Amino acid sequence: MAESHFPEPEGDVADAEGLNPDNLGFMCGIEVHQQLATGKLHSRQPGDLYDVTMDTLPKEWPRFSRKLRAARGEGGKIDIAARFETRRNRSFEYVQSPNSGLIELDDQPPLSHDSSALDIALTTSALLNAKPVSLLQTMRKTVVDGSNTSGFQRTTLISTGGMLETSSEPVGISVLCLEEDSARKLDSYATDAGECVIYNLDRLGLPLIEIATEPDVKSPEHAKETSIALGRTLRQTRRVRRGLGSIRQDLNVSIACGDRIEIKGCQDLNWIPRIIKLEMARQLHFYRLANTLRSQLSLPPLPSDRRLDDVELESSVREKVARALPLKLIDVTQNFADCESKMVVNGLKKSFAMLALPLPGLAGKIGSKRLDSEGSQLPRLGRELAGAAKLAGVKGVFHSDELPAYGIESDNVESVRKALELSEADGFVLCLAPSWQAELALESVLLRARAAWHRIPQEVRNVVIKKGAPEDGTTAPMRPLPGGARMYPETDIPTQFIDSQKWQSIIDNLPMTDSQRQTRMNEFDVSKDQKDQILARELDDIFVEHQNDLPAKAWAAVLLENDEVDPRLSSLVLSAKEAGEITREAINDVIANFNGQLPKMSDIIDYAEQHDLKPADESALGDIIAAVVAERLDFVKERGMGAIGPLMGVVMQQAGAADGKAVSALLKQAILDVTK
Repeated sequence: MAESHFPEPEGDVADAEGLNPDNLGFMCGIEVHQQLATGKLHSRQPGDLYDVTMDTLPKEWPRFSRKLRAARGEGGKIDIAARFETRRNRSFEYVQSPNSGLIELDDQPPLSHDSSALDIALTTSALLNAKPVSLLQTMRKTVVDGSNTSGFQRTTLISTGGMLETSSEPVGISVLCLEEDSARKLDSYATDAGECVIYNLDRLGLPLIEIATEPDVKSPEHAKETSIALGRTLRQTRRVRRGLGSIRQDLNVSIACGDRIEIKGCQDLNWIPRIIKLEMARQLHFYRLANTLRSQLSLPPLPSDRRLDDVELESSVREKVARALPLKLIDVTQNFADCESKMVVNGLKKSFAMLALPLPGLAGKIGSKRLDSEGSQLPRLGRELAGAAKLAGVKGVFHSDELPAYGIESDNVESVRKALELSEADGFVLCLAPSWQAELALESVLLRARAAWHRIPQEVRNVVIKKGAPEDGTTAPMRPLPGGARMYPETDIPTQFIDSQKWQSIIDNLPMTDSQRQTRMNEFDVSKDQKDQILARELDDIFVEHQNDLPAKAWAAVLLENDEVDPRLSSLVLSAKEAGEITREAINDVIANFNGQLPKMSDIIDYAEQHDLKPADESALGDIIAAVVAERLDFVKERGMGAIGPLMGVVMQQAGAADGKAVSALLKQAILDVTK
C-alpha cells in the first residue's frame, strides 16, 4: 500500500478561513450550466420564460399530474440517486405554459438539436480549445425528482480536452455537453400519500451548455476566478442568456481525509470561496468525528488519505456499526400526550405519530447549534441527520443533544429515555409525522448516523438559501451522488456527424475577443462611461451595426436609454432629430410611441407635426431669446453666463417645441453680445 502524501490533517474547524488547502489535499472542479438565447433544444418551441408564481398563474394554463419511477440504465442497474427519489413517494403536477407542447409533456418524440444551440456549443468548444467529437449521440440521464416529465434529461457530448486560461493558472476542460434545462419548481404541498410538487414547464427543454473542468482548481479563490473566466468565455459568444438563474455553478469539492461532494446553488460568485472553505471544514469535522466514534467501538482509525482506505476493512466496520445501531423504531406518541409544545400539539391533532429511533453511543456526539468566527453554523451530526430526514418530506426531527427545547420539557425527554431503555451514553431522534413518513425519515436518519463511522458520504448538496441569498455559506444534503448507471442512449434522436467542414466553419467565424471589442469601441467618439456601459451590456455589435453615420455620443445615449427597443427604430428616430424634424427632447417620446413598429421617416415627421414636436424656427427662436434677454438685461449683466440656467426655462416655455441644445447656443451668444 502506498504511503499517504498527507499527514494527520491540521486546522481549526471553527476557523474555516484559516484552513490550508495544500496541506489538506484540497481538490476542486467546477461545472457550469449556461442557458442559451435560442428556442428549445428538441421541440422548436420559443425559449420564453414567464414571470409567474402560484398566485399569478393564469387559470387557462392546463395542468397535468404524473408519478415517475426509476428506469434501469444501459448496464441494467438503477442509479442510486434515482432509487432514492423513488423512495420519497412524491407526485408531480405540471403547468403547461404557452411555450410547452406535446414534447414537453412527453407525449411526442423529440426533434433533432436546435441548429443555433449546436453552433453556440461548438463555438464555445473552439473558444476553449476543446476537441469536438465526430459523432453526436444523445443520451438519457435518469432524473426522477419530477423536474423532467419524461423521468430523464437529454444530454449530448459535444467536445472534450479543452483548456481555460484564468488569472492564476490554466484549468483543463474535461467535457462540454449540450443538454435540456429542467422545469421550474413553483410550489409543493403535503398530501396523505406524500409530497406533491408543482412545476412550470416554460423552462423545460431550454438549451444548456454544461462545461465540466478537470480537478485543476488550486484554492477556493481560484474557484471564483475559474467561474468568472468560464462565464466570460460563454458571454463572448453573445448568444447566451443574461440575468439571475441563467448561469449556474456546481462545485465538486474534496479534501484528502474527506470525499467528493457536489455543491449546487452557487449563484453569487462572491460566495464561492466561503462555501468551499466551509465544506473543507465540514469534511475535516466528520473525519475527526469518525475516528472518535471508531475508538469507542475499538475499530481501526481512518487513514488521513482516502486513497489508503481498505475496502474489506471498511466493509467489516460497516457490519459492526450496523449491529451496534440496529433499526429499532418505537412509537412514543403517548409519552407526549401532555406536552405543551405547539408543534407537538398541532401534529397530534392531525393524528401524526411520534416515533423514536435509539442511537446507542451517540449522546453528546450529535451536537447542538454553534457558530464559527464568521457567523456560520459549525458542522454537526445533528444537522446532517435532520437533512436526511427532510429528504423524506418531513420538516425536521428532534434529537437528544438539543432537548429539552421547542416546548418539549425534560419530563418528556426522561420518559422517552425510559421507554427506549437508554443509558447516559445513548442518544435518540424523534420524528413527528404520519407513521409511514416518520418511518421513512428515521430510516434515512439511521443510515446517515451509521455513515458517521466512515468518511462523509458522496452526495449532492445545496447551498442553504434565505431570502434569495446564501444564509451563511453552509449546505444541506440534496440527494446521493449519481453514478454511471443513470445514463443510457436516447433512441428517438438520430446520431449526427460533425465533419471537418462544419468545424472549420466554426473556427473561421469565431466571435471577437473582449480586447478586440474594446479596440473597436475606441474608434468612436463616445465618453468612457458610454463605452464601458455599451460593452458591459453587450450592446457594441448593435451600436456599430446601426450607427449609420449618426453622431456617436448621441447614438450611444439613445441606445443606452432604449436598449430593449428595436435598434432600427432608435436609429431612425435619431436620424429624424439630426435632420431637424424633431427636437432632442422628443426622441424618447417618439421612440415610445412607435415601439413595436418600424415606421417610415414620413410617419415620424407627421407624428411630430401633430404633437408639436418639431423644432421652432431658428429666426423666431432668436427673436424670443432677444426679447427675454432685453426684459432681464440688468439680471443678465449682473450674472453674466450664470444667467443661462435661469433663462433657459423661460425661453423653452415661450418657444414651445425647441431643441435645448440650439436654445443654449443662441442664448449664450445673446448674453455675450450684451455683456461685452
